[in-house]
Amino acid sequence: MVLEAMMICIDNSEWMRNGDYAPSRFQAQADAVNLICGAKTQSNPENTVGVLTMAGKGVRVLVTPTSDLGKILACMHGLETGGEMNLAAGIQVAQLALKHRQNKKQQQRIIVFAGSPIKHEKKMLEMIGRKLKKNSVALDIVNFGEEDEGKSEKLEALIAAVNNNDTSHIVHVPSGPNALSDVLISTPIFTGDGEGGSGFAAAAAAAGGVSGFEFGVDPNLDPELALALRVSMEEERARQEAAAKKAAEDAANQEKGGDQQASSQDATMTEHASAAMSEVENMTSDLMVGYENLRALAMSMDDPAISHDVKDTDMSEASASDPELALALQLSIADSAKDQTSQSDMSKLLADQSFVSSILASLPGVDPNDPSVKDLLASMQNQSKPQQKNDDKPSEEEEKK
Repeated sequence: MVLEAMMICIDNSEWMRNGDYAPSRFQAQADAVNLICGAKTQSNPENTVGVLTMAGKGVRVLVTPTSDLGKILACMHGLETGGEMNLAAGIQVAQLALKHRQNKKQQQRIIVFAGSPIKHEKKMLEMIGRKLKKNSVALDIVNFGEEDEGKSEKLEALIAAVNNNDTSHIVHVPSGPNALSDVLISTPIFTGDGEGGSGFAAAAAAAGGVSGFEFGVDPNLDPELALALRVSMEEERARQEAAAKKAAEDAANQEKGGDQQASSQDATMTEHASAAMSEVENMTSDLMVGYENLRALAMSMDDPAISHDVKDTDMSEASASDPELALALQLSIADSAKDQTSQSDMSKLLADQSFVSSILASLPGVDPNDPSVKDLLASMQNQSKPQQKNDDKPSEEEEKK
């Protein structure tokens, strides 16, 4: 890390009132100076920075090289603009201030902000440049603002005279929407050029709120902090991924549980309906069996042979000859009458649709409006109607009587 003592030469001439650099030339220059001073002191605690003005009543040193950033920033407030810039005098005074630095191991550097026309001759500037090179003083120039004929050429000649192993730089910043400090961050004045350059681009970016490093920390300056931030970021990322995965699993389980619950409800309803239908079928089967038995009994009662035999039997003779036979005949006739009455009542019950519907509605899980139940009831009623008609029809012997 380069150990340097730096003097910054500020242009506070009348041309700094122009507003072609937002918010003004002087304010844009002040922001860039603050950024450079903060970055320089952060890059190495033993670095020192001084500030002087080149216009007004003359060259004036605001603060000699110091590492107190607060003192450096305070000297920028309340500066007045006026007069013309004296570039040659400003560079010579800056060189004199660096010559009397306390730490002689510090490399010397001068940064000049030139935002107004230059009145000096090219040869004079070249002579000043050779003197700086002789005393091992590096020079950086920020050319902005007023551009008259020969200004860039004079500044280029000055840099060529002082440059030693590419340690000096010049940056031309045209007017535009970009801030002067933002443009300088990507220039060699900030990025440096190895051991001979300024070499504090990372600190400058941190001081200006701009960083090209991960988490805004240069691993070369503070490797422990960079590692701690990286570990913390990885843990937070892992935690967020685990939380997102758990949320997705919970949503999937909830959806699956809803489907299973719906399927279970459907299966339960199906079981209830099947049980109810089975019960209805069993009842219907029992009714049909009883109905068939009644029909068989009725058919046997309507059999002419049996009727003829019964009718031809003389009860008086049977009672006279065999009292037990007469009693059996009387009981048989009474049972037949009861069976006919039961058959008629069953047919009437099956024909009563409201009664059958009320019975079915009382059964759990049975819907009387179900199409299959309606079809079954209709078929039973159709079977009962012909038999009821036959029962209601008088016999031929009754008609004869």
